[in-house]
Amino acid sequence: MKKEKYLSDRKALLDAAQALLDEGKLEDFQAKTKEIEALDAQFENEAKAQANLNALSNTNKIPEELRIPEATAPQNNAPDFFDSAEYKDAFMKNVLLGTAIPAKFQNANANTTTSDVGSVIPTSTLQKIYEKMENLGMILPLVTQTGYKGGLSVPTSNVKPTATWVAEGAGSDRQKVSTGSVTFAYHKLRCAVSMSYETANMSYPMFEAMFVKNVSEAMVKAKEIAIVKGTGSGQPKGVLKETPAANIEIEEGSKITYADLCEAEGEEIDDSAVWCMTKKTYTGQILGMVDADGQPVARTNTGINGKPEYSILGRRVVLVNPDYMDTYAASVEADSIIAFMYNFSDYIFNSGVSMTVKRYYDEDVDDEITKAIEVCDGKSVRNDSLVTVTVKATVGS
Repeated sequence: MKKEKYLSDRKALLDAAQALLDEGKLEDFQAKTKEIEALDAQFENEAKAQANLNALSNTNKIPEELRIPEATAPQNNAPDFFDSAEYKDAFMKNVLLGTAIPAKFQNANANTTTSDVGSVIPTSTLQKIYEKMENLGMILPLVTQTGYKGGLSVPTSNVKPTATWVAEGAGSDRQKVSTGSVTFAYHKLRCAVSMSYETANMSYPMFEAMFVKNVSEAMVKAKEIAIVKGTGSGQPKGVLKETPAANIEIEEGSKITYADLCEAEGEEIDDSAVWCMTKKTYTGQILGMVDADGQPVARTNTGINGKPEYSILGRRVVLVNPDYMDTYAASVEADSIIAFMYNFSDYIFNSGVSMTVKRYYDEDVDDEITKAIEVCDGKSVRNDSLVTVTVKATVGS
């Protein structure tokens, strides 16, 4: 509403109200005053709305490198332009068709050429990938996940909380915490993504669902394998590459016994530690075992999500993919860890750089390949909860 019209309408209403008051028509007068109040409120609300719109139109608040030309700017005013509808459409075309991401979404000050730069995954899509990974993973949800910069030495007391008893006040008797440190490196995790679908009429939600499924499944398996048995060279260092607090040895040809399990529990490992082994090891060696009183050692219950939950002597069991670790075998060529107990919260998995994707052409097989890349690292910061069960190979066999 223009200011001139507002003042004109308001004056007319005031004159009419005065005339009604002079004539003694109080009910009509009160109705007219409500019209004046409504007109004032309408003008004030419109003025506030215009001021807010003017503030949003101030592009000086947007960093120069992130500004989108006015002629092609998305109309959703999204504060995160990586999550705008326009960028999502460009990202989908880049993954499926190899179409280059528009220059306005690239950092103009980058030292590398556009062909060398990976495409940033839209924010909401990336969140869905991580949520999916948490749901799919058996081990990943159990570890401590951080986002420190690679190459940074982090005191272990900062990533794993500790508590100590201290003397009253700040005197010399105050207890000091002895801490070590862990340094996270830059390891590139890469997985190829198969997205060879008909895309003529594909909407972004359909594409996103398939993309999230493919990337999350590949990333989860790669990360969990590294957490369990990674070499530490060019990849995270796995739990089984650490020196355990105790190791239960089983002679080649022998089976796991109730006494072996009791020996492992006798190491006074805290209740947060879990058993980890393959399903074949659990069903072949533990399931059906009884104690001296004939009571089952292993139990299987139905969890609140309807999935089975396994335990040994009351301690939770995490059953892992056979690719993660060795399965029990009566005959082995070398010492083989077929089960271990560990508190996975003592393992720190660090993602230093967010996930991106890049499309390239493989000359050897003449294929267009899209790969997802994440820079990450991981290692155990405490090993006092690690107890391994090892089948010992016979010397000279």
